[in-house]
Amino acid sequence: MTRAILLASTALLMAAPAAFAATGGPAGGQLALTRVLLSTGGVGYFEYEATVSGDADLSLEVRRDQVDDVLKSIVVYDDKGGVGTIALPGAEPLDTAFRELPFSADDLTSPATLLNAMRGAEVTTGGSRQLTGRLMSVTEETVRLPGNDGATTTRHRVTLMTGEGLRQLVLEEADALRFTDPAVQSQIDRALSAVAENARRERRRLTVHSRAPQGQEGGQGAGQAAGERRVRVGFVAEMPLWKATYRLSLGTGPGQNGQADKGSGALQGWAVLENLSGEDWRGVDLTVVSGNPVTLRQALYTPYFVERPEVPVEVLGRVLPSADEGAVTLNDARPAMRSQSEASRAGAPPAAAMAAPPPMPGAPAPAPMGDALAKVAPYGSAAGTPAMAAVRGAEAGAAEGAQVLFHYPQPVSVPNGGTLMMPIAASTLPVERVALYQPAADARHPLASLRLRNDGDTALPPGLLTFYDRGAANSAYVGDARMATLPAGESRLLSFAVDQAVTVDREEKPSRRLSRATIADGVLTLSVTDRQSMTYTVAGAPDADRDVVIEHPRRPGWELAEPAHAKPEATATAYRLPLAVPAGKTVTLTATLERPRQERIVLTDLTADQIAARASAPELPTEVRQALTTLAGLRAAVAEKERRIAELERERAERIADQDRLRENLKALPPGSDLHKRTLAKMAEAENRLDALARDLTTARNEAEAARQTLRERVKALAI
Repeated sequence: MTRAILLASTALLMAAPAAFAATGGPAGGQLALTRVLLSTGGVGYFEYEATVSGDADLSLEVRRDQVDDVLKSIVVYDDKGGVGTIALPGAEPLDTAFRELPFSADDLTSPATLLNAMRGAEVTTGGSRQLTGRLMSVTEETVRLPGNDGATTTRHRVTLMTGEGLRQLVLEEADALRFTDPAVQSQIDRALSAVAENARRERRRLTVHSRAPQGQEGGQGAGQAAGERRVRVGFVAEMPLWKATYRLSLGTGPGQNGQADKGSGALQGWAVLENLSGEDWRGVDLTVVSGNPVTLRQALYTPYFVERPEVPVEVLGRVLPSADEGAVTLNDARPAMRSQSEASRAGAPPAAAMAAPPPMPGAPAPAPMGDALAKVAPYGSAAGTPAMAAVRGAEAGAAEGAQVLFHYPQPVSVPNGGTLMMPIAASTLPVERVALYQPAADARHPLASLRLRNDGDTALPPGLLTFYDRGAANSAYVGDARMATLPAGESRLLSFAVDQAVTVDREEKPSRRLSRATIADGVLTLSVTDRQSMTYTVAGAPDADRDVVIEHPRRPGWELAEPAHAKPEATATAYRLPLAVPAGKTVTLTATLERPRQERIVLTDLTADQIAARASAPELPTEVRQALTTLAGLRAAVAEKERRIAELERERAERIADQDRLRENLKALPPGSDLHKRTLAKMAEAENRLDALARDLTTARNEAEAARQTLRERVKALAI
């Protein structure tokens, strides 16, 4: 295929180009942008070069929002000399300028606020009324303007302490007012200059000090010509990520006659990038990198202070001795009492216990600056390209961290704010036409797709792909597709349209298959295989054969059982099952997923009806069904005994309630009456029945326990 040429748009946004200069030494140079490397990580590497001799100061202007990235990543390579320091203004130069002034930046908003801030300073007024004195106050007052409309205005009255006493004047009526002390006037001039300089705070100028090689200074002093050397300055800053786009042109071939096109397609790959660096790129070496690097940010340009605990100043309190109230002489034999403080001093550890803790181990000495730079970004030789900015001379190559580099072989110029399209791929790759059925995309029709294989040596980054069908006379647009990263030697299915000529129906049939049943220690263990079968019925196109690829969903814990002898491709979410569909024919494919599992059932926890239901399952072995039927009878006998116990307990509770009612009635009846006698007889009858119920309950409980014991022993003895 004809090699694609470089296309560039020339839209230029309003942005001032960066200024670069190098000074210092008889042979000066100028920093120039020579290399740009853009990464899909959202950053770009910019490298500048200058030819210098002797000690050199190289200046570089960057945008304020880039300073953090520059401080994090700036690197200096000097072929023969050494790296000195890198200086730049502070993050808040305006605050620094006003830190030692008697007024703030807000005080410069109006003359009145400035004069109030400078109270006590000596001023002199000009005009017809000249006064010299020290500022006492500036007060605001509202006065009515002449006329009947009631309009007012605001003015400021200045009060001065002069040699004749207090004098006042209206600030708005004074012709001139100046500070008599030149030092005060100089402070105001510096403050105004700082405010003007702060208007350019969107940019910062860095100064890189490059030292001459050892012994070169002496040569310069003797008038000898100093040797020239190259200095490179590079840094990483935020940039828009570049985007990859592709065009795939398919020629006429067997695909037009209804056969699967297993030919090839002409692929063009383009990188779309923007220059938003703040300066024009003029003849730079351009490389784009595809990958997923770790890119970090840190606010290195912001001052941070460590919070320290505040210790109060110890002030000795006033001593107030108490009044003496006399003393009593104690018996000499009685042990003298010691104060608590004396006792604590007597039991205190020796002075060694109060010694200071051992000093903390000293931090290791920092590595020399030269060694640190060599470890961060080594380069092979004095004239070679530094490793940090190394790129392949070919169009594509591999980089560290599974990244792919695409280097344009010619210098590139892009204005600030402009957009560029750079070719990154131009090759012929094998393609195959397929119909990809994805139920989530379209439940009734497959997607017209191409299987694209990357048989090159370099991976292709992700991007959109536009299809063209190239005929003998002209080309036609077919559709678009999304292409994920395509490593070398792998293939991707790219869907670009819905194939309305092919129809797919689905029918799902879940089932369950028992493969083994055992009984041991009273537990019924069932080895079950769950099955999910999906039958796909595909009606082919009337005029052409189709190679259909069906994506059958994968499920965690399930395995593909049918098709039995197939070894399909599998994605993270689906199996890809191939199916050849002749023209005008209907073909079916059944995909079955299986999941083996075990059910553990404690037989003693089941009721008689539950055990009987299990015993009626036809898939169980005969021996297991017979054992479960026997256990169901035993469990029913236990249930019958328990039901008998419940009936007796219910009747006993009713008899006790009747007795309590009769006792209450007996209290209200006259002793010896007929009703009193009948009540006593009923109570005696109830007592006899309660005694009989107690005996029946004891018998029923014993029988129930015997039935339970029989059930437990039978369950424990089962081993099938």
